[in-house]
Amino acid sequence: MPKEKDVRTIDYKEDLVSRYWTYQKVFFPAIEEYFERRFALPVFRTDKECHNILVKPGAAREESARLFSLLPEKERHKWFRSMNSSQALAQSVFGNLAVYDQLNCLAELTDDSKEPLFGEAQVSSENFAMEQKITYLGEPRCTSLDGFISGKYQVAIECKFTESEVGSCSRPRLVPSASNYETEFCDGTFTKQRGRRERCALTEIGVLYWKYIPELFKWGSGTDLRPCPLHNNYQLVRNVLAACVRPNGNVSPANGHVVLVSVVGYVRI
Repeated sequence: MPKEKDVRTIDYKEDLVSRYWTYQKVFFPAIEEYFERRFALPVFRTDKECHNILVKPGAAREESARLFSLLPEKERHKWFRSMNSSQALAQSVFGNLAVYDQLNCLAELTDDSKEPLFGEAQVSSENFAMEQKITYLGEPRCTSLDGFISGKYQVAIECKFTESEVGSCSRPRLVPSASNYETEFCDGTFTKQRGRRERCALTEIGVLYWKYIPELFKWGSGTDLRPCPLHNNYQLVRNVLAACVRPNGNVSPANGHVVLVSVVGYVRI
């Protein structure tokens, strides 16, 4: 029998899909013109995916163009055109706030401890970016943030819409047919494996996570850890590093944090 949490999640998703189809019937009745028909939920055709971004009614062409430019087409995720897309939702919400210079209203939000959700960050359209690339962590594929507030105090924004979990490390999920399986597969523990010199398969290939992690978390890099704390917290850790590590390598845990926005609210990390 599914757990209560699982049942709630299933019910929530089913209700969402029902609402999607109602929305489609009202606003996009010519379904063949806008949607692919092979999916159980509305997925816009590739040439119509911009319609998955909510635009202010009566918006001027310049306003719409500015909204779309916040997230260029090349930065869109594979399933950006699905109505379940967290990225499209983030652009609809944060993007419109940025375009109409209303991001400062986020400064009024507080966390469960009644502390400002965005801390000391100066939230404005001028220092906000979407899909911000973090280029100084030695990653083969750079961390890309849903939203980012730059400045002396930085905030990384991670958005989850229908996902029930944050992203986990991919190395334990490598399959034997993968080209890097023999050298990079990990069993989910922070231990030396498969003849590697480093406890982390990513450190072995030059990724710098564990250079900075001990300064931000209570996880030492000099001893074995079972399980590896990055295994299930991988995406959140990358976001914390993006917010608190500067391009020059300085680590500033007092001058940055992560805001995780999910269907149940928001969390400051």
